[in-house]
Amino acid sequence: MPEPDPEHAAYDPLGPGAHEAIAPTGQGGAMDLALEEAESLEKELGATGPEGPREKARSLWSDAWHQLRRNPVFIVSSLLILFLVVISIWPQLIASGDPLTCDLSKSQQGSSPGHPFGYDTQGCDVYTRTVYGARASITVGICATLGAALLGSALGGLAGFFGGWSDSLLSRVADIFFGIPVVLGGLVFLSVVTSTTVWPVVGFIVLLGWPQLARIARGSVITAKQNDYVQAARALGAGNGRMLLRHVAPNAVAPVIVVATIALGTYIALEATLSFLGVGLRPPTVSWGIDISNAASQIRNAPHMLLYPAGALSITVLAFIMLGDAVRDALDPKLR
Repeated sequence: MPEPDPEHAAYDPLGPGAHEAIAPTGQGGAMDLALEEAESLEKELGATGPEGPREKARSLWSDAWHQLRRNPVFIVSSLLILFLVVISIWPQLIASGDPLTCDLSKSQQGSSPGHPFGYDTQGCDVYTRTVYGARASITVGICATLGAALLGSALGGLAGFFGGWSDSLLSRVADIFFGIPVVLGGLVFLSVVTSTTVWPVVGFIVLLGWPQLARIARGSVITAKQNDYVQAARALGAGNGRMLLRHVAPNAVAPVIVVATIALGTYIALEATLSFLGVGLRPPTVSWGIDISNAASQIRNAPHMLLYPAGALSITVLAFIMLGDAVRDALDPKLR
């Protein structure tokens, strides 16, 4: 039998030369790639072989957090919201004056040392009132959002999961509340309230805000309960409570969080609108809406009275809307 030609012998992975991998270059030659370099390349690319490192699969929430940490919009809006929350809790950190201390002799005066925003019609420091006004707006926004989210999620989730007459009843009740104009409803509802606290405004916003979140929760639960893992849990004998709390709710809450985050900024703007109309927060409560209302008639003589509280309100609403958009992009895989 003739000896095989070494030049045409088949490559033996266990024989000599097994320490090299031959990669064709397409140019009539060959490129030698050392086995060590190939292994390091596979590791860098996240090889999943028996001996290669395996990347741990991320859940929806961990993957969303991974995306948010790299989103500059989320970082900027989060830092701004954190600053607003801090000054709403401890306004004396950056404002040493009293927002209710006024001097009529300084009425509508402009900026001066120690008072960078000037004075309003009553001679109150605009800077101090702008800082202290964050407390009422942030309190109304957070409390109203939590109340509307909890009430809407509970009612919408139960209606979407069980269906039947409860779903029909919720839909019809929600349609009734959707038909009530927000501003007109606030004028009627809050005009008969004499309290100067934030709670009547919070209650009104929750009353008109829960149907939107209930409809979002209902649709999300209907979609989630049709998944295979829910049907498998039902086939294995899981009860309605276990399926709803352990399988459906965790996978249906993401859209509610997104809508609630965006709605928080809307609720802050609604509180300022109602306070501007005189039916929301009332003195002696310090509010951006009240200051804007007092400054509207003097916009030509003293525009600084309107500029600073209106600017603070706009920045706050914009920060929460930006945060909601960033959270939506992170939780919705279709937008990546």
